[in-house]
Amino acid sequence: LVRLAESGGGSVQAGGSLRLSCAASGLTYPVYCMAWYRQFPGQEREGLATIDSDDRRTYADSVKGRFTISQDNAKHILFLQMGSLKPDDTATYYCAADSGRCPAVTARDYTYVHWGQGTQVTVSL
Repeated sequence: LVRLAESGGGSVQAGGSLRLSCAASGLTYPVYCMAWYRQFPGQEREGLATIDSDDRRTYADSVKGRFTISQDNAKHILFLQMGSLKPDDTATYYCAADSGRCPAVTARDYTYVHWGQGTQVTVSL
């Protein structure tokens, strides 16, 4: 059973940084993809970044250069380092995982089977 649990959300001022973590258990696929999504109220989740079992990474244009996805394979933790945060980044952030190669970073959220419960990020002026 795959379980994902995000942490690290909170409130930060514009221009600040946060690092989100996603602890993964039961993810035993030899080839896998993990991703970060976010969701604004009343909207669908949007893909932000992906990373695969070979450590290849992709980013959405909205976060490229500001956010960095990484993973600690030994501890089975996924990270999202967020910098230069803007009020428009205020959202609930989710990690996702599935077997196989990563789809496009903009893939609809139903592409992934496994999801965490989400963590809230609030950026104020």
